[in-house]
Amino acid sequence: MEFIPDTIDFSLYLKETDAQTKVKGASDYIHFLKDRLRQKEKEHVAYLPWQKTTENFAFRKGEVTLWSGQNGHGKSLMTGEIALSLIGQGEKVCVASFEMKPETTLHRMLRQWMGLNPNTPAYQEEAGIKALEDLYDQFDDWTKDRMWMYDQRGTAAVDDVIGMCRYCAKELGISHIFIDNLAKCVKGEDDYNGQKLFVDLLTSISRDYGTHIHLVHHIRKSGSEEDRPSKMDIKGSSSITDQVDNVFIIWRNRKKENAIKDGKS
Repeated sequence: MEFIPDTIDFSLYLKETDAQTKVKGASDYIHFLKDRLRQKEKEHVAYLPWQKTTENFAFRKGEVTLWSGQNGHGKSLMTGEIALSLIGQGEKVCVASFEMKPETTLHRMLRQWMGLNPNTPAYQEEAGIKALEDLYDQFDDWTKDRMWMYDQRGTAAVDDVIGMCRYCAKELGISHIFIDNLAKCVKGEDDYNGQKLFVDLLTSISRDYGTHIHLVHHIRKSGSEEDRPSKMDIKGSSSITDQVDNVFIIWRNRKKENAIKDGKS
């Protein structure tokens, strides 16, 4: 047994910073590495909806994914499809779309889930309406306790969005949060510091709570929609792509689409 002398000035240690307490010896982590040798636990991941991508990509806990693309190229449509797929995999999802009403977002996701257009003439009579109501009830049961919508349109304050993310992760146990889009959260395309801070906060929440956050963002307009964009075309600060874990660029091959319509392909 050793005694601590009363000559030590303990007030010096009361001022110890958080950074100092986090500096640890490498040997403190060796037992984690040893555990991995005997317990090869598979990391919990979720996948994209398409089977051909499962060998190449998976959504891991505690990461942020950026979904970027031009207007009209299907960013919101694709992220909606991905959200549905995640629900099907047993994940809990929250969708925060600041450009559309929650019912509009939900209606489009319903169409994707059903695989049909409820506005076609076949569903305008009573029998068709009843069939749709049954499908809507099935969708309601399927998404119950697994899907939430954040009811906010227009510009959203950064503090409110961050608070929403923390609430979803901590109180509801939501594993995937979709934010559509960054421009509605940070005012001004040239507010690089604001963009950097916002994305930094998202990465912190994702890491702290093990939640995967999906952030939708725009790219700069090019000379033609047929030009294939790259990471360098993403609007705003380069720190956006530097801080996130995954970057997807959604691009519609308009030239190919037009050729198919014209019967040339």
